[in-house]
Amino acid sequence: MKIGVRVMPRKEVLDTQGRAVENTLREHGRRLNSCQVGRYVVLDLPDSSAEQAMREAREMAELVLHNPLIETFELEKL
Repeated sequence: MKIGVRVMPRKEVLDTQGRAVENTLREHGRRLNSCQVGRYVVLDLPDSSAEQAMREAREMAELVLHNPLIETFELEKL
């Protein structure tokens, strides 16, 4: 089963990469309110129940895929 993990910076944390992309887009005449840059990880887990796969994906995300001090994450079944 494939699980997507979306990792984004917390709103309280300065997203320097997002700010750089935002500034570059504005310099090129693009209009936007804001920009955030995160990452998306796809975990392909061995066959198991949806509940078990989500539980394992959550454990993996909490263990190594995100930094809880500066990032949040969301899981989605693919």
